[in-house]
Amino acid sequence: MSSQTFIPLVPTQVTFPYSSESLETAIMSIQEGESYTDIVTLSTNFHPVSHLWPDHPADQGSLQIADDVFTVIDCLTGAIDLESGKLEVDKSISVKRDTAGWAFVVVHRIAGSHHGLQLGQAVRLVVDVVHQHALSLAHSAEHLTSLALNQVLANETYWRKDAEMKDSLNHWDFHRYAQSSSQILPLQAVVGYRLGKTLRKRGFNTDVFVTDLDAIEKAVNQQLLAWVDLGNPIDLICDGTTLTESRYWQCRLDDDCVATIPCGGTHARSLSDFASICIIIKQIDNQNIEIHTNVKARSE
Repeated sequence: MSSQTFIPLVPTQVTFPYSSESLETAIMSIQEGESYTDIVTLSTNFHPVSHLWPDHPADQGSLQIADDVFTVIDCLTGAIDLESGKLEVDKSISVKRDTAGWAFVVVHRIAGSHHGLQLGQAVRLVVDVVHQHALSLAHSAEHLTSLALNQVLANETYWRKDAEMKDSLNHWDFHRYAQSSSQILPLQAVVGYRLGKTLRKRGFNTDVFVTDLDAIEKAVNQQLLAWVDLGNPIDLICDGTTLTESRYWQCRLDDDCVATIPCGGTHARSLSDFASICIIIKQIDNQNIEIHTNVKARSE
């Protein structure tokens, strides 16, 4: 196609919440850096790393354009100024999502300069599904760990007063109150929690919690084992098909309600995808702990 082909600047349509299958699409924007080229397509099956909370790594894979195959060295969140066509990438994004006059997009970064690429050119996107699945299992397991932890702590031993924030299973939400960091890795998630003054003011008995870490670890692992045995489906509910529209992780873990967590990552499709989920609680110092969630995938 001619380099003058008109391609509208629109938000990227994302398919990764439902499918990792290879995708045929077209190039919407090209921007070259010093040693790389950023390519935006009309749609994508790649999950980009978030510029705001980059705990879930970018998908890996390749772009196939005509007879050439390009390795995607990174996949990032971008925003395009619809008037000027300027593309801002990752930490350089200067606007909030859904700002009028801007389109949020998925940026596929490849190495080197590629002046021969053209707007409107057909491209085939191929995601490394093995890598994506390992991250998806870890992310869903991290959600299950947070819910199991809240449930184990949901009694007056650990809370002096009723906490305002509850999770979707109606347990005091220690996870949201105390979480300070998170990192998703293939088949592992690491979440940091801070046991500071703010948490104590909200009524949490941090001294008792630290004393009981071994018992808490054991109880959380027992709950995770019970949930994995349910084998229930995991759903990702989307408000729309673009990157910035809200998405929710959902799984039935209780007869009376479905656990729901807002989340834009990729996820396992079922509790039956797991052979096991097991946590280790590590005390870093008097005010910080880490919970390492380790996953074993069930063989097909």
